[in-house]
Amino acid sequence: MEFVTPTAEQLGLYLGLDEVQGDRADLLISTAVKLCQTVVKPLPEGAEAVVLSVAGRAYVNPQQVSYETIGPMSVQRPSGSGGLYLTKADKSALKSLAGRGGAYTVDPTPETADPSPTWPVDDAGFADEFEPGWGYG
Repeated sequence: MEFVTPTAEQLGLYLGLDEVQGDRADLLISTAVKLCQTVVKPLPEGAEAVVLSVAGRAYVNPQQVSYETIGPMSVQRPSGSGGLYLTKADKSALKSLAGRGGAYTVDPTPETADPSPTWPVDDAGFADEFEPGWGYG
């Protein structure tokens, strides 16, 4: 499978909202896709979760409000909790989904390497002279 751009309805489900503004949700989703493509292009399967997370943050807190008071109620949000941006975790997830996020090995052996021994061996497989005490004459 390949990456499938999430829909406005999926963003609403992700956020737990009964209704979403379709045009606004579509704009945020398409912008989130473009933002994610700055890290990995093409987007891998599973990147839908990152796109929904990025678009969801911007949908619920577009002005990046960190502290709000309405009457006797006040709410404080973590700084950077709104707007359209990628977190370090988002970038890491995208790289991991694309297969670029972890440890890897490199085989330095050239393709032309010959597995035969490079030291001189006689036809019988033994060296011509043996040290005394090894049981060879």
